[in-house]
Amino acid sequence: MTATSTALLIDGFERVREAVTETLDGLSQEELDWRGADGRTNPIGWLVWHLARVQDLQVSDAAELPEVWQAQGWQQRFALPYPPDASGYGASAEQVDRFSASAELLAGYLEAVHRQTADFLATLRESDYARIVDDAWNPPVTLGVRLISTLADDLQHAGQAALVRGSVKRR
Repeated sequence: MTATSTALLIDGFERVREAVTETLDGLSQEELDWRGADGRTNPIGWLVWHLARVQDLQVSDAAELPEVWQAQGWQQRFALPYPPDASGYGASAEQVDRFSASAELLAGYLEAVHRQTADFLATLRESDYARIVDDAWNPPVTLGVRLISTLADDLQHAGQAALVRGSVKRR
């Protein structure tokens, strides 16, 4: 990876932020919390929170920085009925049912996570992408792989949130 790689990663994470901003625009609390016609769809709000938490966890760990969630007081602002380190990974339907947060809160948290991500990415040199950040896997996970997998996960969830938005607006 090169300086171009860094610019592409920054652009990719910016696209996540832009997609989420568009998805959240003008939604009511009821629309953010809607679980689909079957009552089991992950709601827009939860999807946005989850993608921001995953990005926060993965990037802060790789960058050896504190999580924005705790360091900047977002955990207290959200006041969710979850453990402090929750990210939504493996959440049950009942746990998702208990989620609710305003569009402003969600956008603010994602913006703070995005800032930390972009600031970290701007410091990287080509050699940094080969650094091992997780040796629990075979092969071990490099920083480059971790960043791409985080970006891919975020883009998938942003797309899911946009799809749910379309459904909630058409009901």
